[in-house]
Amino acid sequence: MPSRKKTCMFACSFCSCVGSFVLLCVVLATPQWVSSELRFSSSASNVTISLSYGLFSGTCEQFLDLGLQVPKSIFQVADALGSGSGRNLNVATIVVLVLALLSSLLSSGFTCTNAVSNPYQTFLGPVGVYTWNSVCGVLTLLAMILFPVNVQGQGLSEQLVPAACSTSLQTQLGSRHTYGYSYWLMLLILLLNIASLTIIYFYDHATYSKKKEQERPIENAPKDVILF
Repeated sequence: MPSRKKTCMFACSFCSCVGSFVLLCVVLATPQWVSSELRFSSSASNVTISLSYGLFSGTCEQFLDLGLQVPKSIFQVADALGSGSGRNLNVATIVVLVLALLSSLLSSGFTCTNAVSNPYQTFLGPVGVYTWNSVCGVLTLLAMILFPVNVQGQGLSEQLVPAACSTSLQTQLGSRHTYGYSYWLMLLILLLNIASLTIIYFYDHATYSKKKEQERPIENAPKDVILF
């Protein structure tokens, strides 16, 4: 059976890993990744289109300068994008987050195993926790980079407008993008992974120091005992 200290520290790390797993599920499921306002000129008047979407679905609203408003419509991102670089980057972001989800699940399993037992295999111990937490953190960071690149660099919102809003517009006058809570939750996931790594590092460092002290007991013994 593991010591009380080991159980406590790995249990704390397990809570961080589970929290990371739950948040990744929320990030994938919710559509509040980004809100975009795009202004276009049409033959009748200028139009402001408001898009709010995530990786899978979103909503579209249209506002005319004349004071008219088109009812909100719901669209599927994959259907609205069709084929192209925007779709490819969106699929890449989903794949990266699914892999991060699996890494977080494995990390939760490893920390739970160490909290209740002392596995003989080295990789099932702190090394495994380091590995899967690091993988999860790196993949989450990659998703945080890929999505803004798609929105800002590839013009994801502009690509969604024709099919998502079922409208034909002419010249674009400007755009503004605001990232929602679904996106910023990934920052919290990174912090949870760092917290889990930090907890295991302190435990591993303390265990290593204690082992070194036990290997050299004679160096710390009193001089009279050594002479005897």
